[in-house]
Amino acid sequence: MKKNIIVIGSGFSSLSAACYLAKAGNNVTVVEKNKTAGGRARQLKVSGFTFDMGPSWYWMPDVFDQFFNAFGKKTEDYYELIRLDPSYRVKFKNDEMNLPASMSELEELFESIEKGSAIQLRKFLAQASYKYEVGINDLVHKPSRSIFEFMDSRLLYGLFKMDVFTSMSKHIRKFFKDERLIQLMEFPVLFLGATPEKTPALYSLMNYADLSLGTWYPKGGMYKIVEGMVSLATELGVSFRFDETVIKLPVISKLISEVVTSKSKIKCDVVVGGADYNHIEQHILEPEYRMYSPEYWEKRTMAPSSLIFYIGLNTKLPNMKHHVLFFDEDFKQHAKEIYDSPQWPSNPLVYTSVTSITDSTVAPEGCENLFVLIPVAPDLADGEDIRESYFELISDKLKTYTGVDIRNHIVYKRSYAHNDFKMDYNSYKGNAYGLANTLRQTAILKPAMKNKKLKNLYFTGQLTVPGPGVPPSIISGEVVAKEIEKDFV
Repeated sequence: MKKNIIVIGSGFSSLSAACYLAKAGNNVTVVEKNKTAGGRARQLKVSGFTFDMGPSWYWMPDVFDQFFNAFGKKTEDYYELIRLDPSYRVKFKNDEMNLPASMSELEELFESIEKGSAIQLRKFLAQASYKYEVGINDLVHKPSRSIFEFMDSRLLYGLFKMDVFTSMSKHIRKFFKDERLIQLMEFPVLFLGATPEKTPALYSLMNYADLSLGTWYPKGGMYKIVEGMVSLATELGVSFRFDETVIKLPVISKLISEVVTSKSKIKCDVVVGGADYNHIEQHILEPEYRMYSPEYWEKRTMAPSSLIFYIGLNTKLPNMKHHVLFFDEDFKQHAKEIYDSPQWPSNPLVYTSVTSITDSTVAPEGCENLFVLIPVAPDLADGEDIRESYFELISDKLKTYTGVDIRNHIVYKRSYAHNDFKMDYNSYKGNAYGLANTLRQTAILKPAMKNKKLKNLYFTGQLTVPGPGVPPSIISGEVVAKEIEKDFV
């Protein structure tokens, strides 16, 4: 039976859910507080420059392919993909490495750094490939509403084979000794919400996504994915209401009867919360229908926030690549200042993305669009003076590395941190990446996808299963849509 379904928010998980629910024959309306779709993946266009405001890494291309294929479409129907080669550069204190797209060249690189590491890399990635297959195809597609979902011989066997109870730190060190290779292999978990010592080795599947499946770039920027998903959703009959904030979810007989927004009241049969889970549950839903207490949320381990700079330059930046990871400071110290002793980092690692190196459409001729990100702990005091101090640090670092003082070439500059995440996305504690993927916050131990006190309230996105990241968010939308179909046959 056709249902009237309201999806709150328009990030990747919301757009995915909206598409699947519309395909099933439902009337779907997406309500978004901002003026454009995309959530954290919005786009900033100014002074001839185009910036992706959030996600900038295109990993796991198979997940995007599977999404569009589910609707009889292909990714190339919506955007052109470019495989980056090198995938990215890592700058250490005294040297640097470019990660080649070719596996044979990658093995040569590893071997040149540590004798015997090429064979070790093959062994490591063979295990990671299995984890990816089981993790992406089985585990992350589980709604985690019951422990019995995992009572499957393949999954139970897989739990032991996938090193769920071993840390990434220990797992990586079984294969590699050189500190540079260790840092390289630990890098993908930096945004998962815990140090490598506290992250399950299951997440070496991220290394497989990185090193085997490659790093890609949609021409025009990551927002092309959002535009593609919005186009698909519209074709499927989804309605969008932008610049409209959800302020109340009235309940009658354990059912949300309507969604009250800043502009209207919308009758509904089902509600999907794709915006910040904590905000919807703790600030929009009436107290008696909340599943979790403020104390519960306070005890959650959050993934990092970010200090981001969007900088338009009227010059080129020599010696830069599309993605550069500056691992020229103490990795462990920075991680400690994010996760163990939350504070503004003393000597941070820095990530830069200059998409204009690959794509001439995102900056005026002779110019560069520079995206700079520093991972930081959530829930920190945020102010312009703090942001400016880090901008000076970044400027000095880039001057040393490129020979260009970016301070003399700025056409446009904007910073973005905790206060902005809270203002734009109602982000809990100003986090950027959702809930940390720790063992105690995996699967059924995450905030539930379905509210157990109400018959028609569901959640999707990075604060519920399967977790943070663009591909997991897209999968989250698919999973919640299928749960709704099962519950409302």
